[in-house]
Amino acid sequence: MSRIHDALRQAETLGAPDRSSSVNILADPTPESIFVADAGLDHVRSVSNAGDGAETDSMLQSPRDSGNLNDCSGSVDFMSANFNELTWTAPDSKTLFFLQPEYNYSMEREQLRTLRSRLYQLRGNQRLKTVLISSALPEEGKTFISANLALAIGKQHGRRVLLIDADLRNPALGKLLGAPDCPGLVEYLSGEAEMMSVIQKAPIPNLCFVSAGKSATNPAELIGNGKLPRLIENAGELFDWIIIDSPPAVPVTDASLIADGCDGVVLVVKASSTDFDMARKACSEFRRKPLLGVVLNRALPKHLDYYYGRYNTYPAEENKG
Repeated sequence: MSRIHDALRQAETLGAPDRSSSVNILADPTPESIFVADAGLDHVRSVSNAGDGAETDSMLQSPRDSGNLNDCSGSVDFMSANFNELTWTAPDSKTLFFLQPEYNYSMEREQLRTLRSRLYQLRGNQRLKTVLISSALPEEGKTFISANLALAIGKQHGRRVLLIDADLRNPALGKLLGAPDCPGLVEYLSGEAEMMSVIQKAPIPNLCFVSAGKSATNPAELIGNGKLPRLIENAGELFDWIIIDSPPAVPVTDASLIADGCDGVVLVVKASSTDFDMARKACSEFRRKPLLGVVLNRALPKHLDYYYGRYNTYPAEENKG
């Protein structure tokens, strides 16, 4: 835990970020791995229009065309599961890096792949299927990390991921993905809907989604009524990973309640913004569950632009030399 505290202290003292992209890994993977990423939305490189449609269109094809998904561990066949197939609108592809052509957001993609790899490394030493993504305070990037991590996992062949919006106070994942709001988690927790009716099959291969659902006046009571752990346990038979976006940990108790049904927690902190004591307080909220690591968002760019530039993938028409 001391290494995580060191990372939080460093996050507090980093200089203000500039307008370019960067990636910085501060520590090697350990049981207390520290994940550090500049993935801030204000600091991604601009998106080229060249070729934008090709990969995005292919990513939005029906999951029925995404390959063989019948190797799911568990007693239920993923392909025969009666998920809710609703009509989705266009996602916010400028925010969802893996819905962009490969030559866009190359550094950010690699950082998210690194985060994905670290989780798999931890999985080799402990039970790890359900990961809670939280932050100390609002506006630190937890929803952004949740969505892009889920897409990064789904890019692997046959890896099915369930993304859950458990921020019942300020849900944002549905809008980011272009998914319908209802039925969702509120309907399930209040007994108005069964599990299979709230799991939406996304028009993105290997991804399913549970929206927050309708507005709730008693989110803490719904989260704490014991139904969410049952949903997680039953859904675990169908999915390789379950990624849960929670409310921030310090202002409300929801995140610590949700963590009771999860295998581990990843904390997102915003560079030069999140106070160390506030981040440490957030860590203490998850003392009953392993704190897997920290994602540092919007860090000061360093020298890695040069190295990533050498390994960037460019459109065929630009790669003539």
